[in-house]
Amino acid sequence: MTEPVPIEDASKRAEELRREIAIDDDLYYVRDSPVIEDHEYDRLLRELEAIEAEHPELITADSPTTRVRGAPRSEFRKVVHAHPMQSLDNALDSGELVSFFDRALKSLREGGAIPSGDPEWVCEPKVDGLAISLLYEDGVLQTGSTRGDGAVGEDVTQNIRTIRSLPLRLKRMRSGRVEVRGEVCIAREDFAELNRIREEAEEPLFANPRNAAAGSLRQLDHRVTASRKLRVYLYHVQNASELGLASQSELLEWLADEGLPTQEHNRICGDISEINEYLEEWGRTRFSNSINTDGVVLKLNDLGLRERLGATSKAPRWAIAFKYPPEEKRTRVLDIEISVGRTGALTPTARLEPVQLSGTTVQRASLHNQDEIDRKDIRMGDVVWVHKAGEIIPEILRVDIDARTGSETPFKIPYVCPVCGDEAVRLPSEAAIRCPNKSCPAQLQEGILHFVSRQCMDINGIGEKLVRQLTERGLVKSVADLYGLAASDLSDLDRMGEKSASKLVSAISESKSRPLRALLNALGIRNVGKKTASDIAVKYGNIDAFISAGEEELASTEGVGPVIAASIRSFLADERNMAVLNRLREAGINMMEGDGEAHPAAFNEEFSEKRFVFTGELSKMTRQEAEKLVESLGAKTSSSVSKRTDVLVAGADAGSKLAKAQILGVKIWDEAEFIERLGPDNID
Repeated sequence: MTEPVPIEDASKRAEELRREIAIDDDLYYVRDSPVIEDHEYDRLLRELEAIEAEHPELITADSPTTRVRGAPRSEFRKVVHAHPMQSLDNALDSGELVSFFDRALKSLREGGAIPSGDPEWVCEPKVDGLAISLLYEDGVLQTGSTRGDGAVGEDVTQNIRTIRSLPLRLKRMRSGRVEVRGEVCIAREDFAELNRIREEAEEPLFANPRNAAAGSLRQLDHRVTASRKLRVYLYHVQNASELGLASQSELLEWLADEGLPTQEHNRICGDISEINEYLEEWGRTRFSNSINTDGVVLKLNDLGLRERLGATSKAPRWAIAFKYPPEEKRTRVLDIEISVGRTGALTPTARLEPVQLSGTTVQRASLHNQDEIDRKDIRMGDVVWVHKAGEIIPEILRVDIDARTGSETPFKIPYVCPVCGDEAVRLPSEAAIRCPNKSCPAQLQEGILHFVSRQCMDINGIGEKLVRQLTERGLVKSVADLYGLAASDLSDLDRMGEKSASKLVSAISESKSRPLRALLNALGIRNVGKKTASDIAVKYGNIDAFISAGEEELASTEGVGPVIAASIRSFLADERNMAVLNRLREAGINMMEGDGEAHPAAFNEEFSEKRFVFTGELSKMTRQEAEKLVESLGAKTSSSVSKRTDVLVAGADAGSKLAKAQILGVKIWDEAEFIERLGPDNID
C-alpha cells in the first residue's frame, strides 16, 4: 500500500498544480495557444484530484477540480441584483444612431460637461449570448447569476464554474469585492456541432447561438453544461470607480490584466464618422469571427460623463446597441436529396444554387422531415428565400410563390431506404420516416460502436477505425458477425497484429456472458436505453418472455409506456432484426437476466431507490457483481461519493471514497454488514 504524502508536501504540490493548470486553461481556452498536450494536462489534473481525495481539507474554492462537482440541482436559487442589470436601447439604422448621438451630445453640452468637441466612444462587438453577473471576493469567484428580469436573476454558479475560459481566481486582485458583467455564448462551430448531435438524436434544435447558450447555462445538471463548450466574455465592472478606473478602455484593460476574457475587436472612436467606419468594417468581417455577433455596442468612454447622462428606468443613456439587419437572399432549389442517419432516419436536404450568406457559400439546407416540407410547400425548382439561423445554420425561410412557373415538382420522401432499399416506416408518434434495417450500411458502423460500448456488450478494443475496416472489407455485416471473427480475420488489419487479434477475439467471447439488460441496450431498439433495458430485463427475466409480450403489456412496464412499446414491437416485427437476434442466440450470447425468471417483486425497502457506491476489495464477490445485485433489488449505483449517496459499501483497502463519505456523513457498511442486509436468499 502506498505511503500517504505528508500534508505539508501535499499542500505545496496542490498549489503548484493549481497554478500550472490555471495557466494552461488560460492558454488553451482564452488565448488559443496551448503549450502542453491533452494527455499531459489530464495527468496534472488527475494528480491534483488524487491529492485532494487523500486530503479533502486542501480543496479550495478556486481549484480546477471543482468545476464539475456535486449533484444536479432541483431548482435555481433567486438572486437579487445589488444594481439592476439594465438592457440596451437598439438602433436599427443610421438614422436612429444619429438621433441617439444628438441627444447624448446635447445633454452633455447643456450640462456643461463638454463645452465643445466630441467625447470618445468605445465600439464593442455585441456578443449574441446570455447576460451574466459574476461576483469575486478576495479574488475568488463566489457567485454567478443570470440577468433574469433585471432586478432578480437565477443563481447559476455551479454551471458558470464549468466554463474553462473563466478563471476561478483573479490574477492580481486579492482583497475586496468586485462585480463583473458580460455574456455567456457558444462558438459557431460548437453551436453547429451541438445542433448536429441534437438532430441525430431527433431532439429539438436550438434556434440560434443565444438560445443554445441560455439553454446550456440553465441546465439543472451542471455536467450537461460542462459538455456544451460555453465561453464567456466580460465587458463591465460595476464598481469601477472603487478600482480607480476612469474609462471603458481602462476597464477593459483591467479585465484582461486579471485574466478575465474580453473581446479582441474593441475600438475607441472620436466621432460619428469614425463610428460609421467601424460599423461598416465590422459588418464585412464579423462572419469570420468564431463568436456570433449580431451588432455593435457603442459606449461613452469616460465613466464620469456616463454619470452625467444617467439612465432611464430600463436602459442607460450613454450606450446603444446598433443591430445589423438580417441577411436574406434568393436562390433556387435544384434538388432534394435523402440521407440516412445513424438512427435510420431519412433526412431530406435541399441542394441549392450556390449563394453567399454570412460570409460563406451556401449550397445545401436541411429540410428536417416531410412535415417541414409540407408546411412551407417547398418544391424542386422553387425560388426560395434563405438565411442562416443564428447566422450559422442554412435554412429555407419561405418560397417565392410569385416566381413559380408551373414546372416545379412537389416532393414526398419515398418509403424506401436509399442505401439498402428496405421499406421505410413512420411510427404514429414520430415525424421521421425511418429505415428499420439495423444491418443497413448507413447505420451499421454506428450500431456496432453502440453494441460494443461499455454500457452494452463491453467489448474493449473496438473503435471507429477498426469498425470502418471491418465493414468496408465485408467482415462484419451485422453485429452478429462479430462473434464469428477469428484471429486470422483480424491479424492483417491496420494496427492489428496476431497478439492484438487474439486479445480482441477473447474480449468478444467474454462478452457472451453479459446479462440480458446489456443485450437489450446493445440492440439499439429505438428509445430503449440503459434504464429501460434494465427495467425490461428485471420484469421478463429472459429474451423469449420479452419477445412474446404484447404491445399493451410492454407499455405497462415501469419506464416503458406506449411510445417505447411501439418502438419495441416495430423492431421485433422486422424479420432481419429477429434473424440477427437468433444468430446471437446461436453464437452463445446469454439471453437471461440472473436465473432467467421474472422478478418484478424483487425490490425491498432496504435497497429500493437507494444510491450505493462500492469501494475497496470485496471477498464474497467482485464490485461489478455487487453492483448488479443491488440494482436487481431496486437500488441505483454510482462510481463517486456525493451528498446524494445513501450507502457506501467499504471493502478491504478502501481509500479516498471512504474518507469523503465520512466527511459528508454518508452511511457506511463494511462487507459483513452488506452481506447480512442482503440476506441468504440473495447470496449464492
